[in-house]
Amino acid sequence: MDEQEVIQRLREENPRYRKLYEEHILWEKQLAQLAGKPYLTPQEEIEKRNIQKSKLAGKDEMERIRRMAKFE
Repeated sequence: MDEQEVIQRLREENPRYRKLYEEHILWEKQLAQLAGKPYLTPQEEIEKRNIQKSKLAGKDEMERIRRMAKFE
């Protein structure tokens, strides 16, 4: 099973992975919106950093789940 097949299977069968994947996409959209602004307020800068941290933590957890699934 190749990498894309593993990811697709996880999205279909693993509720936690699916939730993390959906959050990841949402965070990407939010970051894109913030990146489209010519200037960020201090509050928006904080929001951006928090989104980036959440996105990274989610991606790390998705990677752990994916690695474990490859051994099953």
